[in-house]
Amino acid sequence: MLSALQCFRSTGAVLVAAGLTTVFQIRKVHMESIRKINVANFMAQPITPIEKLESSNDIRVRMELMIMKIQHDFVRALEGEENFGKKFKVDRWERSEGGGGITCVIEDGDTFEKGGVNVSVVQGMLPPGAVQQMRARGKNLSEGELPFFAAGISCVIHPRNPYVPTIHFNYRYFELVEADGTKMWWFGGGTDLTPYYYYEDDAEHFHKTLKNACDVHNKEFYPKYKKWCDDYFTITHRKETRGIGGIFFDDVDGPSLEECFQFAQTCAESVSPSYIPLVRKHKNDNYGDRERTWQLIRRGRYVEFNLIYDRGTKFGLYTPGARIESILMSLPTLARWEYMHEPEPDTEEANLLKVTRTPVDWVTKLSS
Repeated sequence: MLSALQCFRSTGAVLVAAGLTTVFQIRKVHMESIRKINVANFMAQPITPIEKLESSNDIRVRMELMIMKIQHDFVRALEGEENFGKKFKVDRWERSEGGGGITCVIEDGDTFEKGGVNVSVVQGMLPPGAVQQMRARGKNLSEGELPFFAAGISCVIHPRNPYVPTIHFNYRYFELVEADGTKMWWFGGGTDLTPYYYYEDDAEHFHKTLKNACDVHNKEFYPKYKKWCDDYFTITHRKETRGIGGIFFDDVDGPSLEECFQFAQTCAESVSPSYIPLVRKHKNDNYGDRERTWQLIRRGRYVEFNLIYDRGTKFGLYTPGARIESILMSLPTLARWEYMHEPEPDTEEANLLKVTRTPVDWVTKLSS
């Protein structure tokens, strides 16, 4: 039989071994929870310090990493469609009030005349003007300045060829802290297409890609957010929509933070497959002065909407330390206005106006 001392030594050895195993397991779990950031996968150094991005799983960190990756992947995909190697200019900026952003802009490309893919991660005090704007759309907020955090990606691409449509998308996360310490959060965003010439198969591809992304999460999302997009992107004084729609949502704060984040991520990841095939299909199509003139006139409508109605433009201009160049990046290099212009009946130009004045019911079409 073992002596008491031998038993103690054996038991102690087992306990020590078990203890070391537990320590190693804890360390392994801890190390696995620390992600390694490869800056080469981004367009520039992130706004938040790398150490925090690697060690935290906070929603702010996850949102920043997601939009940085979307920015990189979409910029590289667009550069791949330039016939002569034109690249985006990358501008990383910071604001004294807190945070900053990365603006990627392309100008005078062979395929893209003007375009921007911007990421912003900002925080600070939301001024009364911006608070009032949010209150006007139903937010029950206190008076005065409020602490906020916002992270988002926004993009507008204006192609050179009139047969390639313009695309716009943005996805964002917003936090606001009330005077009593209550934290409010919500997501917003969407993707929409503005063609200058209407091709039903292109429109079907675009809408079907967005519908598939929505259906992953909830089959009611596409009908709901498609209608919201048509309503939101209406140029009221023209009695027409800016383009052929897509999806749009805002102030979404349920059913849970995680589900909202996953939905926004899926939608953002659907942008490239919804758009790049259309660029590739039409970027080398032949066109002349007539098509170019029509493109510039329709760009004028785009400018009208962005400067008069767009929430993002208004919010940006209200925000202290706002990056004005990044906010107005959405505007095309060239646009045109002609007095009382109306295209000739039964032309391709007139056909576009039919669908901007009476949006296509893609919910029914894609269900049949």
